[in-house]
Amino acid sequence: MQQTTRRTFMMQVAVGGTALAAAAGAMAQAKVDEKDPQAAALGYAADTTKVDAKKFPKHTKDQKCENCQLYTGKAKEASGPCSLFAGKHVAAAGWCSAWVKKA
Repeated sequence: MQQTTRRTFMMQVAVGGTALAAAAGAMAQAKVDEKDPQAAALGYAADTTKVDAKKFPKHTKDQKCENCQLYTGKAKEASGPCSLFAGKHVAAAGWCSAWVKKA
């Protein structure tokens, strides 16, 4: 039986913690796929300029996820969380039919 020293144990804890943090960060930054059933139902597009104008006549090019009330991402970031897509990020330049102007 091999005896573990305190130094070895602390190094293993540090490595394990770093691995867990990296995995959690990767999961939190999963992007919403436009083909996802919920995204498709809401007409989500990662680029607001590519929204179908015939299907969504009230859409305007200045409506973006970044200026939507449901978007909780930080300013100037390429993507961020949206309350409609739990655990996933939407593109800041994206759009969906649930868009509501940020107050």
